[in-house]
Amino acid sequence: MSERIDAVEERVAHLIRTVDELSDVVARQADEIDRLTRRMAQVLDRISGPDEEGAVFTDQRPPHW
Repeated sequence: MSERIDAVEERVAHLIRTVDELSDVVARQADEIDRLTRRMAQVLDRISGPDEEGAVFTDQRPPHW
């Protein structure tokens, strides 16, 4: 009976470690998603905002047209 309990405790310890590792991965991914979301908002603001730097975007005609 003691061997079975030891085996179960060992499996639980491995599962806890795996859950902790996955939690860290999910937290890093959430941070990355937040960073990319902010960056995407900046890009969209630049594209939709006034063109102050003279950049030509694909949805705008060049000045010689």
